[in-house]
Amino acid sequence: MHKFWNFTEDDSGRTLRIEGQIADETWFGDEVTPQLFKNDLQAGTGDITLWINSPGGDVFAAAQIYNMLMDYKGDVHVAIDGLAASSASVIAMAGTTVSMSPVAMMMIHNPWTVAQGEAKDMAKVIEMLGEIKESIINAYELKTGLSRAKLSHLMDSESWFNARKAVELGFADRILFDKEEDQDLETKSYSFSRTAVHHDLLVKMQAKLEPQQPTKTIPLNQLEKRLNLLK
Repeated sequence: MHKFWNFTEDDSGRTLRIEGQIADETWFGDEVTPQLFKNDLQAGTGDITLWINSPGGDVFAAAQIYNMLMDYKGDVHVAIDGLAASSASVIAMAGTTVSMSPVAMMMIHNPWTVAQGEAKDMAKVIEMLGEIKESIINAYELKTGLSRAKLSHLMDSESWFNARKAVELGFADRILFDKEEDQDLETKSYSFSRTAVHHDLLVKMQAKLEPQQPTKTIPLNQLEKRLNLLK
């Protein structure tokens, strides 16, 4: 069996990589392969960084991996560095946090299958696909908070999201390597410093305006008016 996942562990923590097609064969009715993944998952402890670059694959494999990651005791920090499409996007929804590379993509769509048989068989397949879609929407809804109608429409349209769009819609939390958060902190810091400087200037002006009367003070609001006149 070809494993599409790989666990590694070093001083920085545990790393899980999911790359390529998710499962060469369906996990529906398979008891061995899901157990292998579970064994690898439970072989260690602590938070996990999950890197995803996958076009998707078997929806039942994705569902079981999603459940195992949601049930995992540590945090799972998802990082999409290439593509998280189809069922790979479902796995991404299990992340405690979800980050995307600025050049990564995410794609969601309706489930599909190949079937044969008579009319009643096709009707059963249609019903099954409808239920599978609803189960996928459950995962998207929990992560994004979007309405089921909105999510259903996005799936109907086979929607592709770049990193910023994914964050905007709630499928991701942040963009990897983006310094915007740090810039915001710098702006807030500058605003605070400017307020402090303004106050210090008022105090100094008060001292200069009344050098001979150290016991007399001028209200700060009057000083602010005088300062505005000097501008």
